[in-house]
Amino acid sequence: MPSRKMRLERDSMGELEVPAKAYYGGNTRRAELNFPISNLRLGRSFIKAIGQIKQAAAFVNLDLGAIEPDIAQAIIDSSQRVIEGEFDDQFVVDVFQTGSGTSTNMNANEVISNVAIESLGGTLGSRTPVHPNDHVNKGQSSNDVFPSTIHLAAAGAIKDDLMPALQELEDSLRTKSQEFWEIVKTGRTHLQDATPIRLGQEFLGYAGQLELGRKRAEKALAELSVLALGGTAVGTGIGMHPQFSRRVITRLAELTGLDLSETTNHFQAQSTLDAVVSASGELKSI
Repeated sequence: MPSRKMRLERDSMGELEVPAKAYYGGNTRRAELNFPISNLRLGRSFIKAIGQIKQAAAFVNLDLGAIEPDIAQAIIDSSQRVIEGEFDDQFVVDVFQTGSGTSTNMNANEVISNVAIESLGGTLGSRTPVHPNDHVNKGQSSNDVFPSTIHLAAAGAIKDDLMPALQELEDSLRTKSQEFWEIVKTGRTHLQDATPIRLGQEFLGYAGQLELGRKRAEKALAELSVLALGGTAVGTGIGMHPQFSRRVITRLAELTGLDLSETTNHFQAQSTLDAVVSASGELKSI
């Protein structure tokens, strides 16, 4: 018998004890025990993004009649609480884990499912009336959710945090360039005095660097705004309603304010992270 601090969950893989008050379930607990590698956890922007994907999926499944209205609404409300950061401490899987992020996708599914179950008066870990796979993950796979979450989190951070900061700094440097324009100083090359230069010209160079950096960030944002959602397990979209991915991405665009689109090649989008590698290079140059 489990102790009072633990509950016993049963699934297709057998029985497992889970902390009694945890909102995650057996799948997450197994991953937590299997991958005690770095003690690093996925961050706030990632958790927010996966919550947004689960919420958008629930909205669309409701519209398509794929999930009962009360269950869909419970998932929508629970996802909102995840988006707002109320359950960040329940995302316990190490960043180094099974391929395709299956464990983290299930971590999100189980947390949202259990929060929804609790809101409907059910028992944590019961998987009823809200099932983590059949309801929260409906129309999705770890293989399209996880890369889409990475893109969404990075794109949101670039748009909402980085680009406004770059623009503000660029504007400040241009203002200083004008302010310092009448100041003439000796330029320096090879660790010695060279020819005259205006201090304002130096600051104009700094501003130009920021302008190019901002354009690089815009390029990265455009590539990251293309999502893999709709490919499900292997890129074919099997098991998904034909309108699901298009509607989910439209809903996500409304939720995030990002100009999102679905990839035209799901096989490429789910087997590579080229856009992430490219974005990393662009950001390093800034």
